[in-house]
Amino acid sequence: MMKNLQDTVTLHNGVKMPGFGLGVFKVEEGPELVNAIKVAIKHGYRSIDTAAIYGNEEGVGQGIREGLKEAGISRENVFVTSKVWNADLGYDATIAAYETSLKKLGLDYLDLYLIHWPVEGKYKEAWRALETLYKEGKVKAIGVSNFQVHHLKDLMEDAEIKPVINQVEYHPRLTQKELQAFCEKHHIQLEAWSPLMQGELLDNEVLTEIANKHNKSVAQVILRWDVQNGIITIPKSTKEHRIVENASIFDFELNKEEMERIDELNQNHRVGPDPDNFDF
Repeated sequence: MMKNLQDTVTLHNGVKMPGFGLGVFKVEEGPELVNAIKVAIKHGYRSIDTAAIYGNEEGVGQGIREGLKEAGISRENVFVTSKVWNADLGYDATIAAYETSLKKLGLDYLDLYLIHWPVEGKYKEAWRALETLYKEGKVKAIGVSNFQVHHLKDLMEDAEIKPVINQVEYHPRLTQKELQAFCEKHHIQLEAWSPLMQGELLDNEVLTEIANKHNKSVAQVILRWDVQNGIITIPKSTKEHRIVENASIFDFELNKEEMERIDELNQNHRVGPDPDNFDF
């Protein structure tokens, strides 16, 4: 289990990925975004997650470059993820989308490239493209996002390389136990997006009680629960005090009973789209 912010999880292809990172969903291009990334790097974050559809890859790239320079660390020390959008799923289109993302980010390679959503009839060709990019050394690892068990089974029937990551909506109201068990069995690392359920859980009574006991915030308790469940997590924030607070979860531990009480909050409730029923 992670002991500090720089601790990594070894993916099934041997690549080491930080178990904790910064998400930038819905953060628009501009100084706030650049600053958030610089602040995160300054405070020890070593993983940044974006996507083509977020429309902010240029700012993310700028923040990474400036952050690395200010921290005096090299590109190899930061793990960068982006994702191919649904409109670009197809062999040639996916290769082209990768090059576009790379150019916008101003990077020579990505650490992790994901298929953003399992669009029926399209993700297998896109996966072939990701395998090509991986074999050519243009990306260190390839994976998927928002894939259910049946999508993973379908993909792996024809895949030469299996995904190293499945990044999904994951929080105490959506604990994804069946999906996690399947991923563990196949050595696919589960990663949480929207771990704080877009703020909807911050006044939850059970979580508040546990947080008070540890003298921590509800957000810290949820993120600690992620880590103890072996889930990579990427909470989003642009405010320095939040970025620091979110990562200050390595000085306490939830006991078995607390972990179970948090698990029991599950309602299979999503704040994001349903991977089995989306139309974009």
